[in-house]
Amino acid sequence: MKFELKTEKENYSKSFLHLFGIVFFVTLIIILCDVALKLGIISRNNDIEYNCRLLSVEKSKLHFKKISSLSNLKSKQRIWEFCSEVIK
Repeated sequence: MKFELKTEKENYSKSFLHLFGIVFFVTLIIILCDVALKLGIISRNNDIEYNCRLLSVEKSKLHFKKISSLSNLKSKQRIWEFCSEVIK
């Protein structure tokens, strides 16, 4: 008959490995969320710049609406001023 005894050293190593895995997973989630937020900001800025360039070529009501929704500006005059700063 063979007896096996578990030592405390094995329990500590398993709990440390488990804790390390949890910390790694949480860190990975935080980094991915940060990257997703930054990509959203970059996408929004590119969309604003693109629509401002289109607005400077073709003064369409659709372009005013798109820029208004992206930048939270309601006045056409403010949109023109905003786009002139963006295009510079």
